[in-house]
Amino acid sequence: MDEFTIRGKVAVAGVGETTYWKHSQSPHAEFKLALMAILAAAEDAGIDPTEIDGFASYSNDRNDPSRIAAALGCRELAFSNMQWGGGGGGGSAAIANAAAAIACGYARCVVVFRALAQGQFQRFGQAAAGGAAAGHDAFTVPYGVMSPAQKYAMRYQRFAHEHGIERSALRAISMASYHHAQQNPRAVMYGRPLSEEDYDASRWITEPFRLFDCCQENDGAAAILLVAAERARDLPHRPCYLLGAAAGSEYRNGAPVHNAPLYGTSSFTTVAPRAFAMAGIGAADVDVAQSYENFTGGVLMSLVEHGFFAPEEANDFLTLDNLRADGGAGTPPKSDRRPGGRGGKLPLNTSGGNLAECYMHGLELNIEAVRQVRGLSPNQVEGAEISVVGSGPMVTPVSSTVFGAEATL
Repeated sequence: MDEFTIRGKVAVAGVGETTYWKHSQSPHAEFKLALMAILAAAEDAGIDPTEIDGFASYSNDRNDPSRIAAALGCRELAFSNMQWGGGGGGGSAAIANAAAAIACGYARCVVVFRALAQGQFQRFGQAAAGGAAAGHDAFTVPYGVMSPAQKYAMRYQRFAHEHGIERSALRAISMASYHHAQQNPRAVMYGRPLSEEDYDASRWITEPFRLFDCCQENDGAAAILLVAAERARDLPHRPCYLLGAAAGSEYRNGAPVHNAPLYGTSSFTTVAPRAFAMAGIGAADVDVAQSYENFTGGVLMSLVEHGFFAPEEANDFLTLDNLRADGGAGTPPKSDRRPGGRGGKLPLNTSGGNLAECYMHGLELNIEAVRQVRGLSPNQVEGAEISVVGSGPMVTPVSSTVFGAEATL
């Protein structure tokens, strides 16, 4: 094995979450939410929180690791790291950074966290106050292109036009998330099922995205605690290892003013192959997938660029039955399914995802990926041993992680 890979060198010790609230409804300060999630992850791992010696986050998290370490009573702060990039593109990258620190000996017990209490601060993604638009915005704002939904709709529209993708494909992605949320009491949309009629009747946000194509806005916190792989068998849960991780984007993806050479992309064309190569797997080996949903169009493009199906296959592949963990009336014969057993061809966003569980900038998707390998998901894929996460379609940089059970090493 390449000595420079992190494959199998790091294990997930624990995962933790707070309650997830709708935007601005948290009764707790954002810093307290971060502490609550980290303490929950330490308890899940059976590890004294004072043993934590490293912290990694992303998306401009406001909670300073030095302050967190002091509040937790950590014996030492050996590593602190923030992944560049807005939104959720850094969720899996933060895990990669934490794993690298452990594998290289910079720290022994690193927690990846994300906390949001937007009622205390400006709404995430909101345009800055002022009457002038400068830089990139000077080319878009005068024409009414201001929100992430508008910017990413343009990229998806190009992709969909080139490959003849129908709206039913986006609807299936949304309905799969809402379907899985109904079995997950943690989900903000638990008890609020979504029908095809409700989806089709929902208001436009920006064409082609309707209301249920867009992620939620939530308060809360999530945390994942990582340790060296040799400690995995001493932990209270079924071992879950990091098999692969990659971050970045393709050539000139970040070119300003919508001027990238490859326009209709979710930014994973080079990232996903690197993550899979490190993990030593292909798309056909994946039992269950979690894809960051800023908008359903990004999910579709991300699944294509991870190799799960070709663009021309999207209309046939993306159906609710194919994306359900529990299968359905159209469940394919076992020979045509992913290796997990029951369920559709590719169970997707099995906790409800950003659309229906919570929008914790996607870190909750990595937690669900770990639960699937542990066998503890509310929508468990039978026999799942490999779980993949794609973080942040259409932003830059993006990132991917691959988690695996002990049998995959």
